Amino acid sequence: MKIGFVSLGCPKNLVDSEVMLGLVEEAGHEITSDAGGADVVVVNTCAFIDRAKQESIDTILEMAEFKKQVTGRRLVVTGCMAERYREELQREIPEIDAVLGTGEVPRILEAINGTQTVQVGAVRPLMFYKSDRPAERNEAPVFGIDLPDYLYDATTPRRLATPGHYAYVKIAEGCDYKCAFCIIPKMRGHYRSRTVESVVQEARQLAARGVKELLLISQDTTFYGIDRKERGALPRLLRELNRVDGIEWVRLLYLYPTTISDDVIDAIAECDKVCRYIDLPLQHASNSVLRRMKRPGTRTAYESLLARMRERIPGVTLRTTFIVGFPGETDADFDELLAFVAAVRFDHVGVFTYSHEEGTGAHALTDDVAPRVKKKRQSRLMARQKQIVAQQQRARIGAHVRMVVDGRSPQHELVLRGRLEGQAPDIDPQVYLTEADPDTAMAGSFLDVEIVGADGYDLVARPLERERPSGSQAGWRRAD
Repeated sequence: MKIGFVSLGCPKNLVDSEVMLGLVEEAGHEITSDAGGADVVVVNTCAFIDRAKQESIDTILEMAEFKKQVTGRRLVVTGCMAERYREELQREIPEIDAVLGTGEVPRILEAINGTQTVQVGAVRPLMFYKSDRPAERNEAPVFGIDLPDYLYDATTPRRLATPGHYAYVKIAEGCDYKCAFCIIPKMRGHYRSRTVESVVQEARQLAARGVKELLLISQDTTFYGIDRKERGALPRLLRELNRVDGIEWVRLLYLYPTTISDDVIDAIAECDKVCRYIDLPLQHASNSVLRRMKRPGTRTAYESLLARMRERIPGVTLRTTFIVGFPGETDADFDELLAFVAAVRFDHVGVFTYSHEEGTGAHALTDDVAPRVKKKRQSRLMARQKQIVAQQQRARIGAHVRMVVDGRSPQHELVLRGRLEGQAPDIDPQVYLTEADPDTAMAGSFLDVEIVGADGYDLVARPLERERPSGSQAGWRRAD
């Protein structure tokens, strides 16, 4: 059979899609990117916030239309929305043939073959957005008791959906935190780490397939191993991955401000293949908002941590995300966040407006910040960050740095695009490389370049003639 996949949401969801793709391919089915020509279409959904749920519903409905065109075509829905709203999906969208929650990834073959026994859990209310029915919200959600416990390992088949030179590696699944705005623990289950040996084995397998960059992900990457009573597991893992032949960069995503230890900071500083890049979602800087969010830490503690990182990891790139408009956020709270961003001067910042989600701790709070105020605060914070970035970009002109080539620019076939050590794929700005030969500098190539300009958040560079040994660190440094 021909199987088409649509994967929505975060990289953690993408890894689940890649595992399902691997299982399907291993069973002898053909993978197709043409949903209209597929015998079975699988939609791996996200349900983190309203916008993600909207995208998931829209995609399911679009694929349902494809199903109607061919008798016998099947539609399978998987992922977070299936985990959270199993019964509602099947009731409201009868075109769906099977649903698989986040803990049922290995059952994908049953689902596409039509042999799945559907297990309906407790009713979990969903706000649907079909144009022919008004939006409704049930204020009394009931969630199932059983939480997912699935965790893939190095022996699990996996077909990469990323470009061949980089891959996400999920080192743990689930989350034990109770952040007031987040539904993830109820959709993904308790935190559970893979072993160091399993992750390293997978890294070697990926390197043998040509992968040069590993992006380590989980809900809280710095909690890795703690659930297994293995304190120090993350520094050990980084040092083991640093010795894997063929890997050039190891990048950490989704670190947590109160679980990042000095041992982790030291490992990042000491391992030449570990990117000097820290993705640390802080969510806010006002102590009163952080308390209502049920986030540990304070502004003072965050400032101390960030200063320590910069001191011990020279040239480190700092990335964070914030939520504006959380219940009870005052003008003074927001002004404190603005001042914090201006003082710390992050390299990359993402800003989300608060989404009032049923089933979260914050849902009992009054969503008292008007949508227009949320959007205005988001715009003001991003405008402040844009000013900071413009100043940083000017300071980088003339720097000699190392970049990885991701491919040709979609706007100009003679221009290559890629990333520096301080830029992660999909979420951060890019580097556009001029004066390079697109036929010789292939995707996955590492080049020494000089920064010659900036285009908004992105950088413009030209290649340098001299080569730097593989695996060396660049950081930001001025040209001689």
